[in-house]
Amino acid sequence: MKTLQEKTFIRRCITDTLSGTREGLSRFSGQSRVAVIYCLAPDHELFILDPQNLLLGYEPKLKEIYLSNSEWRCQGNFIFNRNSFNLIDPVPSLHLDGRISCGGTSGSVFYQMWFTEHHPDMCSIGPTERWLEHAVLRFSHDVADERILYTGISGSFLREYATHAVHDYIVDMINLNLGLDTRIDVYHILDSVLGVSKTHEESVRPHGKILFVEPRVLGGIEFLARFRVDERPRVNHFKHVTKLLQTVEFSDRKLISDGVSIIGISEGIPSEFHLTAEFQGKIGFLSLNREKICSFSDGSYSSNTHRAKLFEVEEALLDYDLDTGTRNTLFQAIVSIVHSAQNKMFGCTLVIDLAEEKSVISGQDIISPIDLRLPNQLDLACALSKVDGALHLRADLQLHAFACLLDGHSIPGEDRARGARYNSALRFSAEHPLTIIVVVSADRPVSVIQHGKEIRQRNSLDPTSHCAIFPEPLEQRLTSR
Repeated sequence: MKTLQEKTFIRRCITDTLSGTREGLSRFSGQSRVAVIYCLAPDHELFILDPQNLLLGYEPKLKEIYLSNSEWRCQGNFIFNRNSFNLIDPVPSLHLDGRISCGGTSGSVFYQMWFTEHHPDMCSIGPTERWLEHAVLRFSHDVADERILYTGISGSFLREYATHAVHDYIVDMINLNLGLDTRIDVYHILDSVLGVSKTHEESVRPHGKILFVEPRVLGGIEFLARFRVDERPRVNHFKHVTKLLQTVEFSDRKLISDGVSIIGISEGIPSEFHLTAEFQGKIGFLSLNREKICSFSDGSYSSNTHRAKLFEVEEALLDYDLDTGTRNTLFQAIVSIVHSAQNKMFGCTLVIDLAEEKSVISGQDIISPIDLRLPNQLDLACALSKVDGALHLRADLQLHAFACLLDGHSIPGEDRARGARYNSALRFSAEHPLTIIVVVSADRPVSVIQHGKEIRQRNSLDPTSHCAIFPEPLEQRLTSR
């Protein structure tokens, strides 16, 4: 039986760790929730801390796993040993739909399982899993230190863990594919990539690719140009690397690096395992072989793909009497136009007019509407989206007009922090209820508007629902639902 002081100490450890993890993941992946289920010893009660109801709706699955059977308690012979807090034995993920989970057992904490959201616009869940793995380690460390030695640093460290999470995932994949004897300094590469991304050349942000390869595989690469050993630019000489990127921008060419310096220029893609940094101006992406693992912008790493998924549009189209083929084709055309604008970083507006009679919109009418089912016509629609004004799309899968002016009376809920494009869409949609409007900003954010309001993601916290700020017994939580 633990004393009140011991219970208070455990509560502080778990809340500090969870808060730091949540704040860090919110920076890395957008607004995120975090929850944890833990048990300090085999004969102790399971506790849950879920302050934002991340696991709401998963009660039947959790009852099946934790209450209906006791397999989770079969983690071998547990002996409390604070000296082995860092020897974490992983436990299987729970594989809950829409959730990422990671857990483990150690000498100081018998069982813990951490959860967070699987955002639909994540490049990869790998770095997030490493983040949760480290939360497992930090909680084990704090419990092992006990109250007298507790520093409270875990939350602060997890709050700033983004680069470390990306590093840990890359190192794991390199070790898995190339073995443990690699000579690539991943931290050095990550710092250099961020440095180059923030360096302008004649006021222009960098574009192009750098491939980082293990030195022992350089012999298998066909170089278009190879630099002398004593003249190779170091990857942390940001200005020099940015100048060299001009030679490979908007082409199939890439700079080749061993992680220390730029070796030369190649056109092919090595078959061996490699890390690619792709610079696209304001943003960029890191990839392992062909798998995107994260993006980077403004001097930090993120899990965001920077490509709108447009789930709100897909859901809104379900409310209209469209056959499946028409709905899917229309949605794909909208996605293509939006992604074209995002990739080229200009703003545009799409009016999806689903009324039986064509809405009257002031704009440049097209005598023979553009058929969005034809690739070359869809490309033309993407080009026309760059002209000031909105595109007018109909359920007949055709573009009827471009450069359209959206008007309407002032309505409540207008956002003065947004531009005329956004607020005009609010006004127009309020007076034309059978329209869906997609607004793309030049800096990539996308808004979907209907009935004079922006359709927002539906995963926000309901303030009226149960919200626990302290750990509570899991059985009590599940049986009360």
